[in-house]
Order: sequence, then structure tokens, then C-alpha cells
Amino acid sequence: QIDLVESGGGSVQAGSSLTLSCAFSQRGPNCMAWFRQAPGQEREAIAGFYTGGGPPYYSDSMKGRVTITRDTSGRTLTLRIDKVQRDDTATYFCAAEYLCANIQSRWTSPHTYTFWGRGTQVTVNQ
Repeated sequence: QIDLVESGGGSVQAGSSLTLSCAFSQRGPNCMAWFRQAPGQEREAIAGFYTGGGPPYYSDSMKGRVTITRDTSGRTLTLRIDKVQRDDTATYFCAAEYLCANIQSRWTSPHTYTFWGRGTQVTVNQ
């Protein structure tokens, strides 16, 4: 069992940058990801990270505006969003999984991940 806790949400001005963090209670998950969910919408994958190597994964809709990183301790996952827009208003979740076979082809599915944080709310003001 591993606990995930997101932080860094709040109200931000459109056009600014935002950094969200996810703290893991222990090191270990081999694949991690950030998702977001707006009211009435499905949960959407934004970025993924696999400890087994290779570059991070980014959704087409967010590529170029987001950066996902993991610190050297392996216990903090960070998401930076540049030039935030009103459409970025959502609850942001981090997710983790130990079993990551074929992760490149399934990282965008919420069903891939066993462990989830409770989310952090981001509201973008014009």
C-alpha cells in the first residue's frame, strides 16, 4: 500500500505558471502519471513517467505546456503547467502503479493505475 498526496492547487491567473506536487509515502512505483478531471468530464491523462527509462509521456492536448519530473528520492512527482488557461480549471490527480508492462500503450487509461491521490483543485481566473 502506498499513499499519494497532491499539493500546489489553488486559484491562479490565466497566463501564469503552476507547479503541482505529489508526495508518495514510499519509494517504489515504477510508473506514475498526472490526470485531471473537470466537472462533468471524464478523467483525462496529462503526463506520465516510467522509471524503466525513456522520455516522459505527454498528452497531445497538453504537450508543450507541461513538464513532469520525479525527484531523485523517487518520492515526489511534479507537474509544471505553463501559460495556464481557463480550460485548465479542474481537479488534478496523481496516480501510481507497480506493474507497468506495456505502459507506453496504456499510460493514458485510469484503469492502469492502482494507487491514486485525492486530488488538488486548480481554478484559473481570467
